[in-house]
Amino acid sequence: MPKNKISEFSSTPANNTDIAGINIAEGCAPSGINNAIRELMAQLKDQQAGTDGDDFTVGGNLTVTGTATGSTPTFGDSTTKFATTAFVQAALAAVYPVGSIYINASSSTNPATLLGFGTWTAFGAGRVMVGLDAGNAAFDTAEETGGSADAIVVSHTHTATVTDPTHQHISFGTAGGGYNTGVLGPSSSNSNGNYSTVSASTGITVSNSTTGSSGTNANLQPYIVVRMWKRTA
Repeated sequence: MPKNKISEFSSTPANNTDIAGINIAEGCAPSGINNAIRELMAQLKDQQAGTDGDDFTVGGNLTVTGTATGSTPTFGDSTTKFATTAFVQAALAAVYPVGSIYINASSSTNPATLLGFGTWTAFGAGRVMVGLDAGNAAFDTAEETGGSADAIVVSHTHTATVTDPTHQHISFGTAGGGYNTGVLGPSSSNSNGNYSTVSASTGITVSNSTTGSSGTNANLQPYIVVRMWKRTA
């Protein structure tokens, strides 16, 4: 069988008696050697260019000093094929589909630059994230917002009860030189004549007072600040 490409060569020297049909067996014509060398050079070039369709196996280490290119495997391929940069980027894009949140605790660089794909916008400034809960009206819709950093005073009522104990007004009469004791109103009169009452005070004071502290930023849970972006395209 003519050996038309390198993959058809034999690792046993005695079996390589031709190349592309050119006789190179013992006792061949001298011209056959010249023609065989020319054919071998052509086959090596075909392999270097990849036009012979042969697989190429490297038994030792392979060092590439230039840029290696190749076909991009289909995303999800878990074989031992080489992963191209396009494959790696496709894998990252699958990890961060549109709607995903990217978080970074130190870098302020937009993920479009860091990851090399997508359109990203700053997300959730001043807010923490909470899982969706279909059974709670406060958390049943994606990107729903609520809550306040500041504490509020719960509605309540203060009630003050004032009790005035029984007391007397003492009045002194001027008609007939006598006096009278009793609870008398203005211009009250009795058998001794008209008397004027003396004002009295209960001595009870009701005043408003304020206790507690400011509610500003009083509702904040323990937190740590990071940068967040949402992929929009």
